[in-house]
Amino acid sequence: MSHNSAGKQDVVAFKLAEQDFCIDISLVREIRGWAPTTVLPHAPCYVKGVINLRGSVVTVVDLSARLGFGPSDPSQRHVVIIAFHEGRIVGLLADLVSDIVTINEENIQAVPDIASDPSREFITGMITFDDGRILRKIDLAQLLPAPQLASA
Repeated sequence: MSHNSAGKQDVVAFKLAEQDFCIDISLVREIRGWAPTTVLPHAPCYVKGVINLRGSVVTVVDLSARLGFGPSDPSQRHVVIIAFHEGRIVGLLADLVSDIVTINEENIQAVPDIASDPSREFITGMITFDDGRILRKIDLAQLLPAPQLASA
């Protein structure tokens, strides 16, 4: 986690299907505009394909599809968040990056226990704000495709 002072951490906030999510800023390498991907045969439905990132083949995961909101129809307004996690580089397709936010760790609450919500396994916490907004913090370890696909 990226800690900028005691009890605080920085996250990159982004939107998917008009919902607010975030990941730890220390995982983000860059944010790129959308560019078409090369489709991988037999890939899971949430894998948009791969891109060439300065000579490296990087898997692009459609976060909307992965979290159960349905597949994205990417346009020029979409972004790909390039993240590095556990030795893997992956692209995360999002509607837009909205902000870089410093959060107080005491504002991170547990995810409500709702057995019927399959995306719950991908969320590590809920960050509340005074204006009523709630950011859901994504767990990349749970969200990402199996390592053999990411290196394909």
